[in-house]
Amino acid sequence: MIGIAILAVLLVVILPLTLDNFRLQFVGKYLTYAFVALGLVLCWGYAGILSLGQGVFFGLGGYCMAMFLKLEASSVANTKIQTTPGIPDFMDWNQITELPLMWQPFNNLGLTILAVILVPALFAFIVGFAMFKRRVGGVYFAIITQALAAILTILIVGQQGYTGGINGITDLRTLHGWDIRTDAAKTILYFVCVGLLIACILLAYYVKSSKLGRILVAMRDKEDRVRFSGYDVASFKVFVFCLAASLSAIGGAMFTLQVGFMSPSFVGIVPSIEMVIYTAVGGRLSILGAIYGTLLVNWAKTSFSESFPELWLFGLGGLFIAVVLIFPNGLAGLWQTYVAPRLGPLFGGTAKRAVPSPASEPAVPAAPAVAE
Repeated sequence: MIGIAILAVLLVVILPLTLDNFRLQFVGKYLTYAFVALGLVLCWGYAGILSLGQGVFFGLGGYCMAMFLKLEASSVANTKIQTTPGIPDFMDWNQITELPLMWQPFNNLGLTILAVILVPALFAFIVGFAMFKRRVGGVYFAIITQALAAILTILIVGQQGYTGGINGITDLRTLHGWDIRTDAAKTILYFVCVGLLIACILLAYYVKSSKLGRILVAMRDKEDRVRFSGYDVASFKVFVFCLAASLSAIGGAMFTLQVGFMSPSFVGIVPSIEMVIYTAVGGRLSILGAIYGTLLVNWAKTSFSESFPELWLFGLGGLFIAVVLIFPNGLAGLWQTYVAPRLGPLFGGTAKRAVPSPASEPAVPAAPAVAE
């Protein structure tokens, strides 16, 4: 809990006091990606399920929120110059004369919030059930999720009249009459994002420390042993995949609120792989490490893009190679290997290993007895 407290102080006190509004808004955007990294720690780090399509769920959550905001910005008064007032502008441009059925639930904020969580979870359930029940995993599952990211991107771009196409859903102005474009609003949304992230971190720690967390680690290292112990491995995989999808979708919704638009460029293969890199750099076995890794990689991306825009992709590739060859457990692994052992004696104790090693032999909890 000390690590969570330190992170909270950094995000709630230190950064808002030391950064101007412009830079703080960048940090707020970085934190939306941290939700994806958090889900990947549970899904990839603890359950051993590498998904290269988390941008799909990030985008679904973002599009759900963008649809609500776009409908609010497309009131009859605001769109009276259109051929069909009261519908989003891109629909009018594509000669759609009434609001499509799939858009109608997003007139309600409560239904929108439910959709942000449930729509990606439902999609993840369908994909996970179809794959894990057939024991599809490893590199094959990673490739399939990557293909899904490409398919969804093509679908969004192709259905311009319903999704805004390549431009996405833009010109988002208010949330229930509250202008989200002002600096004051973006600062408030930053703190809301921090609060949601801390809550999700606590949820992740709860899952990690529970019996479910021990089963996930055992399943990652010795899947057949867990299956022979009487557990339905596929159901556990489906659950953690759906949980990671919902966490990613929350980040997508907060991204839309803070940035003011959502487009297919955040759904495809490239952003999905970048999200995996965030987790790998921070440490795929460390919940807090993934958060710091997300902040570090995105800060480096912004800094390099401003000073050396043509070199950033090479830097990102080099960073990924370094993670694979030099510090496979990320920043958290470096901390535990080199820093924590030296700090332990200073605080009157010894450093403890905070994350389970993939090479360790997990203890499989006994399966509940089934009555004959």
